[in-house]
Amino acid sequence: MSKSDSSAGARVVPARIRRQHAWQRAVGWLVAPIWVPAAAIVLRLGFGYRIHDVAEARRSFARLRSDSSGPLLICANHLTLIDSFLIAWALSPTWRYVFQYDLLPWNTPEETNFARTPLARLLVFLAKCIPIRRGGSREDVAEVLDRVTYLLGRGETALLFPEGGRSRTGKICDEKAAWGVGRIVGAIDGCQVVCVYLRGENQSTWSRYPARGDRLHVSLSLIEPKSDARGVRRSRDLTLQILTQLERMEALHFDPGGSTLSSNNAEARDGG
Repeated sequence: MSKSDSSAGARVVPARIRRQHAWQRAVGWLVAPIWVPAAAIVLRLGFGYRIHDVAEARRSFARLRSDSSGPLLICANHLTLIDSFLIAWALSPTWRYVFQYDLLPWNTPEETNFARTPLARLLVFLAKCIPIRRGGSREDVAEVLDRVTYLLGRGETALLFPEGGRSRTGKICDEKAAWGVGRIVGAIDGCQVVCVYLRGENQSTWSRYPARGDRLHVSLSLIEPKSDARGVRRSRDLTLQILTQLERMEALHFDPGGSTLSSNNAEARDGG
């Protein structure tokens, strides 16, 4: 059974959301040959960022995708405003996103940070963003969650931050955890999660951007969260499982000689 045939893909969502998604996806795809390479150029040449052993990181992600039998959600730690761009850049080459547009993750940036002006709203529209307002109405938040669930069921990719915002401690923090992540995972049969831990060598705490010229390290791990609980408890349980895995990856980042992760873990750590 293909990912697009999963039960999540059959989830009934309002026609308005389906039309909105189809329109945004089509427009973004048409201009992807322009904005996707441009974003990569800005990250590499404008900011001088480098991904530590980017080839191995991309091979690891490709292996995880091929090993996955169901919808795939990416969940990552969150330290800077441009983490979603950096993670997408680290996981696949630019040309692949241009030719396999559904592989480029959708993300849900905070509306007040990225969509305050008409120009900003246009840019995030083109860049596969679905803005969400932190503390917004239940209806607005539910609509975003339903849309992410819908697109995952179609075989598209999404990137979410289960911490619910940039960590103010510089470490994985669950004080403002986004239980909506667990709601999405729980709504999709067989949903698997690629946990991604990304951190620059000079990143001691949260910031707007990584230090200019920083070298970024990335590690990946594939898990399938499960819970017998129901309702909010289920969403909370699933989200905490993801955060726990990210905490393990963080510990390994700071202590590479420490305990290893689960056997289905795929990491990218060597090289330059």
